[in-house]
Amino acid sequence: MENIFLRKAAWSDLTAVLQLQKRCYQSEAAIYNDDTIQPLIQTLEELHEEISQGMCCLVACQGQTIVGSVRGIIKGITGYINKLIVAPEYQNRGIGKQLMQEMEALLAPVAGYELFTGNKSLKNPALYQKLGYSAFREQPVNDGLTLVFLHKRSPEAVI
Repeated sequence: MENIFLRKAAWSDLTAVLQLQKRCYQSEAAIYNDDTIQPLIQTLEELHEEISQGMCCLVACQGQTIVGSVRGIIKGITGYINKLIVAPEYQNRGIGKQLMQEMEALLAPVAGYELFTGNKSLKNPALYQKLGYSAFREQPVNDGLTLVFLHKRSPEAVI
């Protein structure tokens, strides 16, 4: 089994993260028949701005190669997690689960965590449910896309 390790992304990693993001979101674009979804059109400058404004980016690496990533930020008492990606050839090996758990740990202590996924996404909801997330809201975006928002109470939450 390959040695995968997680670490916070360095500024110099962001180009590779963005390239992997665009590769990973091709399948989502195909599901929704929309190649203008935000992860596909995000620029490096926009990613730099996200990080500059406090977004944390974790990467999963095999050697020097970035094979996965996730982002998160705390707003108020909630940790918001987004853009969980794993290179297609590395999927179904527990890397996404590791990234999610590490991001939750980095964002703690918070009252809970939120994320969203598209209503037609195939693998995402199953992973999130296994990690303890449950749907609490849906938001239609257009005729082909409804966002499903999921929440998980933090084990450290006291409220």
